[in-house]
Amino acid sequence: MHHRFAHKNFEHFSIDEVPLDRDVYLMDEKWIPEWERNYLDFFDGGEFRSVGYISYAAVRSATLNALEISFYPNTFDRFHEVSVVLPRDAFVSCIDVYDYDEKPHIFVKGEWLESLHRRPYTAFALIDAIGVKKSITTGQLTGGKLVSLRNRIDEIAEANPGVAFVSFADSLLLKANWFVGSYDSDINYSYEPEALIRLIPQIAEAYANELDMSIYAAITQGVNEYGDTALIHSSTTGAHISLNSLGLPFAQLLAIDEAARHAIRSGRHGAHELYIDDMFFHSLRFKYGFEKRAQPNAAYTAPMSMAPGRYYCASAELILTNLETSPSTFNRKRG
Repeated sequence: MHHRFAHKNFEHFSIDEVPLDRDVYLMDEKWIPEWERNYLDFFDGGEFRSVGYISYAAVRSATLNALEISFYPNTFDRFHEVSVVLPRDAFVSCIDVYDYDEKPHIFVKGEWLESLHRRPYTAFALIDAIGVKKSITTGQLTGGKLVSLRNRIDEIAEANPGVAFVSFADSLLLKANWFVGSYDSDINYSYEPEALIRLIPQIAEAYANELDMSIYAAITQGVNEYGDTALIHSSTTGAHISLNSLGLPFAQLLAIDEAARHAIRSGRHGAHELYIDDMFFHSLRFKYGFEKRAQPNAAYTAPMSMAPGRYYCASAELILTNLETSPSTFNRKRG
């Protein structure tokens, strides 16, 4: 029986020994025989050949049940990082090659990797009006004004069919789905977080005109566990509405909101229009030369993550002024 990766030049890592905070490649286990055979030929003086498809990642932590991984769908024309979880039962092996300029390969179950590339991902923005309590106590926030705001949001939503709008009187939740895709599927990479930022001035104008209030927003993005690609599910009677998402993104939005409020009260930073999770912030296509890391930022406790989260403070105007205006050239399928 052939023992996989028995050659002395192969270095093995168990799931608890996988190198942390280092670039790795994710690869479907189906490529193991050909990948190993290629290297054995190379060790014997043969020509090196590329084998299979890789996905770019870095492992952040190992827990009892899984690896917490930063997955990089696009580093070509934006720095796009998404936090995903690799369950232990989807981990096959982690192999590095001694004395060669190579990155560790984590071989995984094909079903898990395919899901990583095919399932929807989601960006969320939670928008709140400022000064609601005062407006209620002074009688300024009337039902008629709220209906006028709702009508205005209807108009904005109809002009932006790729975004779901869910309102809670004075608050508004935006949801947009996007996809990674792969070379061997009919799904294309479709991430465009800038679309949510461009909506903020329109929504701010609606709140200012209809309620005479300013707004602020918390924004984040991540994996959507629902295979249903629809933004929202509505039952036949309309009595049940599902956002087709787990509660984690909302918990993250609320954690950013709470951390920002505390930071403002304690004087760590001032009030801003936008509080943006760092992965979403760094994925924006900023112009060359914009000092994005110099913008105000602070830590927050990210739900379901061992790593501390960070959010950036900004205004929609600052971001929109500094976005790259040329179209993305990263429109090919990923693998």
